[in-house]
Amino acid sequence: MKIDRLIGILSILLQNEKVTAPYLAEKFEVSRRTINRDVEDICKAGIPLVTTQGTNGGISIAEGYKIDKTLLTSHELQSILTGLKGLDSISGTKKYSRLIDKLSVKNRSVYSSTDHILVNLASYYKGSLAPKIEMIQTAIDESRLISFQYYANSGESKRVLEPYLIVFQWTSWYVWGYCRQKEDMRLFKLNRLWNLTVEDNVFLPRTLPEYDGDIENVFPDHYQVHALFHPSAKWRLIEEYGIDCYTVADDGRLSFRFGFASKENLVSWILSFGNLAEVIEPVPIRDEIYSIVKKMYTAYSET
Repeated sequence: MKIDRLIGILSILLQNEKVTAPYLAEKFEVSRRTINRDVEDICKAGIPLVTTQGTNGGISIAEGYKIDKTLLTSHELQSILTGLKGLDSISGTKKYSRLIDKLSVKNRSVYSSTDHILVNLASYYKGSLAPKIEMIQTAIDESRLISFQYYANSGESKRVLEPYLIVFQWTSWYVWGYCRQKEDMRLFKLNRLWNLTVEDNVFLPRTLPEYDGDIENVFPDHYQVHALFHPSAKWRLIEEYGIDCYTVADDGRLSFRFGFASKENLVSWILSFGNLAEVIEPVPIRDEIYSIVKKMYTAYSET
């Protein structure tokens, strides 16, 4: 939006003695002519901008309008920059980079030398993920419906959603909104969501419950599993479920008890350990895994 760009230009000018029109044009991804019009609009609003020509020329704010202080401490600013860089790792635009520049121009030491935390939210699917996030952000801002094809354990389906929130949780990105098909608030994983379209139809935003990111509420446990693992699998149990997720059985194996929301996820997780895992309970899950292993043995024996 134009007003956002004008505010952004003022923010950069307040933190720099002088900047050039080409620099601003590149930062805001617009033409130099647009920047010149923006400068005129800022002047019309009563903020005097001075434009000088030549080698050291550029645009600056007249003396008396400079703000040379900040309400943020260096530690507070560093926390903000760390979060913004995390968002920038999955963004398909330069908007977070521009915001980082605005905040850190006068504090380059905060941005570089004291940066001890790096948050990288990118995934193998960044090429397809960033456009999805950008489209959903637009839909949320404009209260527009989105439609998409969704692929889940239960099959694939066409969904129409009122989007309200983009969520990064459990190492994945989701969109949270009101599903017109299920008539309820639902969470959809973006990597399972394809053929995304932002519809022309707008919706009247609902009074929403507060988003509850507790995994037990979003994905309630339907299957309580007891499994025994070879000690060599300890590192993976600790990585995925914590240091207290198992006890040591009499035979030296690791006794693991946990709840799973999806049978398919449970079965595939156990199978990923190969012969290092044995399900004790529930018996139907044990029998299903045994049946799968038999079929795999038959398939590989025939080749």
